Amino acid sequence: MAGVAVPFAVFMATSASSAEPSTMPTTIAPPNIVLILADDLGYGDLGCYGQKLIQTPNLNQLVTEGVRFTQFYAAAPVCAPSRNGLLTGQHTGHMQIRGNAKVNLRPEDITVAQVLKQAGYATGLIGKWGLGSEGSEGVPNKKGFDYFFGYVDQTQAHNYYPAFLVSNETRVPLRNVVPNPGEYGQGVATVKLDYSADLFAAQTFNFIEQHTNQPFFLYFATTLPHANDELKPNGMEVPDLWPYANKNWPDPEKGYAAMVTRLDKQVGDLLAELKRLGLEQNTVVIFTSDNGPHREGGNDPAFFNSAGPFRGIKRDLYEGGVREPMIVRWPGHVPAGAASDHVAYLGDFMATAAQIASARPPDNLDSISFLPAMLGNPKAQKEHEYLYWEFYEGTTSQAVRWGDWKGVRIPMLTGPIQLFDLGTDPGEKHDVAAAHADVVERIRGIMEQAHVPSPLWQVRPAANQGTNAAQ
Repeated sequence: MAGVAVPFAVFMATSASSAEPSTMPTTIAPPNIVLILADDLGYGDLGCYGQKLIQTPNLNQLVTEGVRFTQFYAAAPVCAPSRNGLLTGQHTGHMQIRGNAKVNLRPEDITVAQVLKQAGYATGLIGKWGLGSEGSEGVPNKKGFDYFFGYVDQTQAHNYYPAFLVSNETRVPLRNVVPNPGEYGQGVATVKLDYSADLFAAQTFNFIEQHTNQPFFLYFATTLPHANDELKPNGMEVPDLWPYANKNWPDPEKGYAAMVTRLDKQVGDLLAELKRLGLEQNTVVIFTSDNGPHREGGNDPAFFNSAGPFRGIKRDLYEGGVREPMIVRWPGHVPAGAASDHVAYLGDFMATAAQIASARPPDNLDSISFLPAMLGNPKAQKEHEYLYWEFYEGTTSQAVRWGDWKGVRIPMLTGPIQLFDLGTDPGEKHDVAAAHADVVERIRGIMEQAHVPSPLWQVRPAANQGTNAAQ
């Protein structure tokens, strides 16, 4: 693969596998893998996770046909590092991109797309990248994706009516020259616009139809329901407010709900397309989100109880900022209507996808396949010793989940450690650190072990907390 410092074939041959030996059920062909990643969707935003006001019938149906994970986590509380963890199987203590700064993946950062491509899969990414600038070594086509259509730059991805999108490494101009496209009913309906989230949904159909005779990995990285915070006071940018236009709700909440329901419909359309093409039985579909719900674009996450029963939102290392919905459907293999309390995170997708594809991932990852939990075999499921997060925006923070214990440290490296027992206090309301000094010391040790210093991610002295650590 051009530009990779260590030839990938050599890398694969010399690396010990991080996944379990294949326990894949016998299938006619290697299964397709479709990963749908929502953007800033909270644990409580789906009906199948307790939402009462926003309509998500297709995702609710997905739960009845598959398994719902209740203790699944993002790799970080914001977009870029969470996606870095997803694609490379690493935690934020030593990954390349630990925050939303303009940092590129390196040639040596091997992605799950590269692993699956080596195993004979066609690989496609449609939507938001955010892990490398145009022209760098960190663009999707240099990180294992045969096809890419979407936003390279994650800041540009906040605008749903951009001037251009990128197809592979070429800019494609769009028809979006209008004033204030986010203001509903003020001239927008008379101008033909290219709404990026709808373009992405259409491109998923094209990719699938072009690869019906080859196993494929489709990473559908929608931007719904992320806000465009540059639009004031309502940054929930969506072509219409269906089916909430007549609700007696604030406009940002109407927009947020419309975005979630629009995403739900796109998921339903994608599933229908798989069925139409006869691919339903041999396709693993995974749906999740990159981090917790946002308070951007005028949206109030408390209005819909978007974080569910948990404390915190996007940018917090409390549960509400990192615990996510995760649903898996694979007809005939994944038990329908099941639930799993296996503790996993986005970085586990690397080992899981590799095991599904009978591929071999890189060594020394923070990734454990959750395939046994998917298949309803918890006794065969390996568990993490701990999960680890660190965050560099605002007042920096660290967090560890060790069994049912959760430690949160603000600021990172120097602050006091708050301790919560998630088994009895999933809402993290009661800090019990004073009563469990031994557990606090164990979590402190994990934090020191997991954090690897990086020149790109400097931990500022406590007096200088409040700015992004990456420059």
